[in-house]
Amino acid sequence: MISPTKADRTTATGLESAIKSPPDVRTPAIEVNEVFPAGFSIGPISIRPATVLAPMAGVTDTVFRRLIRNQSGCGLLMTEFTSSHGVVSTRKAKKPNRNFRYLHFLEEEHPIACQLFGSDPEVMAEAAKVCEERGFDVVDINFGCPVNKVVKCNGGSGLLRDLPLVETILRKVKAAISIPLTCKFRAGWNDHELVHVRMARLAQDCGLAAVALHPRTREQGYSGRADWKRIAEVKGAVKIPVIGNGDVLTPEDAVRMQRETGCDAVMIGRTASSNPWIFSEIQQYLTTGSYQVPTERERYDIMKTYYMMLREEGESDAIGRMKQFATYFTHGLRNGSKLRVAIYHAYEVEAVLEAVDRFFAEQPAEGVLGMGVTDHAAEEPVWDCTVSCP
Repeated sequence: MISPTKADRTTATGLESAIKSPPDVRTPAIEVNEVFPAGFSIGPISIRPATVLAPMAGVTDTVFRRLIRNQSGCGLLMTEFTSSHGVVSTRKAKKPNRNFRYLHFLEEEHPIACQLFGSDPEVMAEAAKVCEERGFDVVDINFGCPVNKVVKCNGGSGLLRDLPLVETILRKVKAAISIPLTCKFRAGWNDHELVHVRMARLAQDCGLAAVALHPRTREQGYSGRADWKRIAEVKGAVKIPVIGNGDVLTPEDAVRMQRETGCDAVMIGRTASSNPWIFSEIQQYLTTGSYQVPTERERYDIMKTYYMMLREEGESDAIGRMKQFATYFTHGLRNGSKLRVAIYHAYEVEAVLEAVDRFFAEQPAEGVLGMGVTDHAAEEPVWDCTVSCP
């Protein structure tokens, strides 16, 4: 084992089951554990550990969620954010539709939250009832998505400019369900229209069980830095649990966020797509004060596992998902561009699996991510909310 550089840690991935030797201890574990909470509660739902997989459109489907759950270390899973109008339409659909796929999950995914977006209070309330009927543990409302086609529908972060409507939505949805209700929001429309503290207090007044803050503004999108001071401000303003989100790239970042903000849990989104072991790395870091840099064999294992899970799930767009995640999983992988090209030019599931096998079989024997020539040319994930307005 080697002590990871910051660059290695950012792209590091590894199966917990593959850890064969004790990690290097760089920070005494007791100092870390004295700060980071072991768990937290959303109403009557106990979440352990205090980590959350953020909802991501086009990413956090049932296959990816189970991939994360199987690594251990993630306390709460969340669905892709889902149109409330689409959810309501599933009741009338004669055959399973796209929104039915969004709501599909397996028993092993508990505890799990379904995230909804929309701006019609009555429709939002009915959609929340559907989610409760389908067995979700928590309903979450999205007030954070910055994408134009969602904001134009007055959804996502567009609602941050209409707090009276936000209150109506929260009260209607809360009255419609018996399971806990939460919401995730941004700090405001821009730096001159910050509403994060008002949003948190409003959520608490409406009876929500927890809030999650991504402290960027809608205007920032995913650029610039997330201002964690805003998470601390929300934590100081309410008594319900506060989940911090934004710019957590490493286990050290997770601990630092909690230490600086006092948040009750840490939510991770984009990092998890290229490093699905981030949650198990955090768990290892909290236990030992260090975490293991994964080998290329472990990267191979996770790609092959994910692709085979897609095949077994019978996804109609399995090839598309494989190509999408080739970009994520090969980010920082030595000679990863060669594997991406091979996968992008494959048109059958078996051809993709063969390309993965062939690529890793031909890799030099060093086998530790971060050794040799590392490919950093992979595109950063493009985050788009692939949804339609009603």
